[in-house]
Formats: sequence, structure tokens, C-alpha cells
Amino acid sequence: MTARPGFPDLDIAPASTVVAPVGFVTARGDDADPALDGVRRGIADVRLEVFVGEQAVPFVLEIDARDFLATTVHVLAVGADGAALGAGRLLRDPVRPGRVHLGRLAVRRIARGTGLGARLVAALEAAAPTALALAPGAGAPSPAIPGGAGITVVLAAQEQAMGFYERCGYREVGGGRYLDAGIWHRDMARTLPGVGAP
Repeated sequence: MTARPGFPDLDIAPASTVVAPVGFVTARGDDADPALDGVRRGIADVRLEVFVGEQAVPFVLEIDARDFLATTVHVLAVGADGAALGAGRLLRDPVRPGRVHLGRLAVRRIARGTGLGARLVAALEAAAPTALALAPGAGAPSPAIPGGAGITVVLAAQEQAMGFYERCGYREVGGGRYLDAGIWHRDMARTLPGVGAP
């Protein structure tokens, strides 16, 4: 990636094509298994290429301590050739049972327009019960959501991506726009059915 003044040189593994089938890999933020080094590298490649390289988000804002928490779940979309194509993460809300935050959703330019973004959102939603069940610092399940209630997934959508999230079933909440890393955002949410719900 070409260096710009004030930005570090980024050594990102290139992706030049989407080789089907695309699979999804899930990893917990604090998992130190060396077998997951390639997954962590793929997540970083996608996020740095999209957010830092394309959108000029400062590097220091993109990778944060929440990436490494026991309660964080990462999902990586990987082509059949091993190329990292998309990534996202889920953060468990420590004060609101039944709520997770979907964030850092990014799809590399080569895979945009293929439906991968919607598939990645679905993979993250499928991982939401796992994220919700992780107890801080232990990786052990926390108590179940009372009454099998649904899981609410909230996210901070870049305004230019709101139509995409609406097609995925999300609706704007809170009503106000705000700047995050110099980009206008609005909060959106979707409640997923609880266990045993129709």
C-alpha cells in the first residue's frame, strides 16, 4: 500500500479475486492459539486496507484494546484460496444483558457487490449468542437471557452504508448523527429472535 504523509507503511497481503466458496472463521479476542495467527492477520489486513487505507481512519483509532477482550468475537470471511475478504467483530455490552455491538465490518473492494457483506452480517448475527454467552475474563458462559428473549444487535453505521444495513434488517435508533474518526455515523439496531422463538 502506498504510504501517505503521517500514515505508516502497511504490509497488507493482497487479494486480487474472490475464489468461491467463501467460508467464515470465528475467533475470540483473547484466544492465543498460534493456529489463529493467520486469522488475526487476515482480520488486520481487511480492516487496515478498508478503514486506514481507503477511508483514512487513523491507525491508532482502528486497532483498539477491545479487539483482544475475552468477550469479543471476530468473524473473518475467507476465499477458497485463503485470501481474507471481509471481517467484523461483536462486542458484548457489559451493562445491558441481551445486547451486542456489531462493529468494524469491512469488505475488501474486490469482494464488494458480490453479496459477501450481507453474508458477513448474517455470520456475525449467528455468532451473537456466543458473544453474549462469554463471561468477562473467563471464556465461560454467562447466565442465559431471561425468558429466551431476542438478542439486540446494535451498530454505528457510516451514513453512506445505512441503506446496506437497512437491507439487512437494521433500523435507525436514537435519531442523531455524529462524527466518529471524521466520518458521519448513525446508530442502528436489529433484534434477533431468541432461542425457540418463531
